[in-house]
Amino acid sequence: MVAPSQVLAPRSTVRFRPPRFGLGGSHLGEPPGPDGDAAAVATVDAAYQAGIRFFDTSPAYGDSERRLGTALQRRPRGEFLVATKVVDDPKASVRASAERLGLAVDLVFAQQESAYPALEKMRRKGAIKAFGAVSDDWQELDRLVRYAELDCVLLTGQYSLLDRSAEPLLDRCLARGVSAIVSGVLTPQILQPETVAARRLSAVCERYGVSLPQAALAFPSRHSAVMSVLIAASSPAEIRADAALVRQPVPERLWRDAEFLRLLSST
Repeated sequence: MVAPSQVLAPRSTVRFRPPRFGLGGSHLGEPPGPDGDAAAVATVDAAYQAGIRFFDTSPAYGDSERRLGTALQRRPRGEFLVATKVVDDPKASVRASAERLGLAVDLVFAQQESAYPALEKMRRKGAIKAFGAVSDDWQELDRLVRYAELDCVLLTGQYSLLDRSAEPLLDRCLARGVSAIVSGVLTPQILQPETVAARRLSAVCERYGVSLPQAALAFPSRHSAVMSVLIAASSPAEIRADAALVRQPVPERLWRDAEFLRLLSST
């Protein structure tokens, strides 16, 4: 447990900057078997061809690490960033992940604070480029950012068009020079706007020629602490469609629209 008395001073610069968008590998481990292998590799290939150079996976995602590695081993290693999570012993976990990937791991996320000293040592030795914390609880990440020497945090939810509860965490990340990576922005409420708030936001977006998913993908990076947004996809068509949304600029006027801002503040 990190001692609450050891509050860290702000850093003047961000130490680690991942690519702006990444492919989250949570769906790459399914379904099992050769068909699942082919679909996952094709999805990673489509992401790469669409310009995505950040890939996140985990030992908990079934065959995701192995499949991701199969797809990326054909690519120039210096062109992309690979992240995974640690379980149990950090060194052994990173080593096992690297073996499944067939690639060195760049970025490591841990849920357990006990893993940080070992990961910090690995970072100093150059075995990994960076490490951070991952959680779906912004308050837990906020505590860790205050007391641990993290490069980044991965927040799985709690910061999107329809939920900005994690804004205090992002403010602290900005003050501490910690990169924030956000996932879970394309929620079912965004993809199928059935709530009143989502439908109203969608209507405002459409006046500017913007779809609600397009705005949702662009929104997190409006906060200066958010360096990257992870997009989960289970097929080449899905990641190509999402990447196309990312490439379409959102008019600055939308973000300043009075009705849009009022709807955001009420969600």
